[in-house]
Amino acid sequence: MDLRQLNAIVAVSEHRSFSAAARALHTVQSNVSTHVARLERELDAILVDRRTGELTAEGEVVVLRALRIKAELQAIPADVSALRDDIRGTVRFGIIGTTGRWLVPALLSALKDSFPGVHLVVVDATTTGLLPQLQSGQLTMAVLNLPLSEPELASEPLFDEERILIVPNAHPLAKEERVTLADLAKYELVLPPEGTQFRNEVDEAAAELGVVLKPAAELDGMRLLASLAFQGYAPALVPATAAPFGEGENWSIVNVDDMSTRSVGLAYRRWTTLPAPARAVQQVISEVVAARGAQQPGLHVTISDD
Repeated sequence: MDLRQLNAIVAVSEHRSFSAAARALHTVQSNVSTHVARLERELDAILVDRRTGELTAEGEVVVLRALRIKAELQAIPADVSALRDDIRGTVRFGIIGTTGRWLVPALLSALKDSFPGVHLVVVDATTTGLLPQLQSGQLTMAVLNLPLSEPELASEPLFDEERILIVPNAHPLAKEERVTLADLAKYELVLPPEGTQFRNEVDEAAAELGVVLKPAAELDGMRLLASLAFQGYAPALVPATAAPFGEGENWSIVNVDDMSTRSVGLAYRRWTTLPAPARAVQQVISEVVAARGAQQPGLHVTISDD
């Protein structure tokens, strides 16, 4: 077993065919096929279904281990440089859009001042979109919704934020300062789709009160939800940071009772030690949230003192 074989099986996993894997590795298809076949003979197992290009159960296990090995190898140069007080390297970092709106600009600025050798690649997506990238090793860490149910991921809390209603000014609820879930049940709302963590928590709170909320539209993306409300489509139930400071010309913010806060934290894979550049990003994220979080309306910093 060698790294060429592991790189080949990982490439097939990511690109779903031997020909696409070969293009990604800048080689020919026969080389990829040979490396995978040798690995299969050594393990006495079929790793890729040749008809579909999909991994078998054995292949999934091998790729998971291979990704761990690749992550550790990629961390070696960065960790060695860090011993010379020269922290440098690339960190692929995911973040949910509502948090990225206020955290990423401050994070990039603070990294430039404190760790100029660290290059941050930022992926903006929903928690649903970030989790598989984090699990597969495509991302080193991510800021997303907590809690997590994936045992291979570790997390640390950053903040809780209140849930609010963004209401077009022409809507009857716009004149209210506070509303209950029972009030919201009288109107159609823009909501996340069923199965997302935010929607599950909203539906659970409504069910406890015997209330059923009616979606006018269901969208997996808080900023898109907010945009529909800004443009007058329907009120949107979102976390507090989905709205800019203050209120707009055509919309208002209404506080919602009966709802728990949303928890947001930093997650990373449990099975590998974070490389030095990632630990630098982790440190700066905590510093930025501690310094800037209290300035965000509806946000409550929960960073551990440990």
